[in-house]
Amino acid sequence: MKNTAPVQYPITELLAERWSPRAFSDRPVGAPMLRQLFEAARWAASCFGEQPWSYIVATRDNPGEFQKMLACLVEANQVWAKNAPVLAISVARSTRVKDSSPNNHAWHDVGAASASLSIEATALGLFVHQMGGFDPKRARETFDIPAGYDAVAAMAIGHPGDPASLPEPLRTRETAPRTRKPTSEFVFSGGWGRTAPFIEPGAK
Repeated sequence: MKNTAPVQYPITELLAERWSPRAFSDRPVGAPMLRQLFEAARWAASCFGEQPWSYIVATRDNPGEFQKMLACLVEANQVWAKNAPVLAISVARSTRVKDSSPNNHAWHDVGAASASLSIEATALGLFVHQMGGFDPKRARETFDIPAGYDAVAAMAIGHPGDPASLPEPLRTRETAPRTRKPTSEFVFSGGWGRTAPFIEPGAK
């Protein structure tokens, strides 16, 4: 299934095709593909090149680990994420390597790495659904995440599945048209809330 973004202006096809489904096939994601995804994350930009990200990954071929990670998700996400072949949790190092000072950009950088991973997934015919709906405390306890590191987000990774496999209202949401705020509402110039002039149609 595809759910291409109805873009306002032309963008790279992979960005338009990337989306976050809830219907996943049980088709496995092999080690070569997983290596490729996390290699893409490895080369994301980060402040001072510190790469403050880590990922804890569980695949369905290790049922015990998969169930442990699934249990870290909120119940509403467990309903559909249990069908994905891969679950993961991204983790941010909260201090800088060079002097242990706070790294205020760590979560931003983890997001950049996960975005790179998601685009690489799209290129491979896979999809990634990132989730804030998980229990960071339980993740810390379950996977021994040390002090100074914070669980940022959970994600499901896999091949797209059949929306009919989802319960309502998730099934309807899966096939609904995609929407976003227009760029005029978040791209400013000259002051807050002032739409950048280049955003206006016909600007040169």
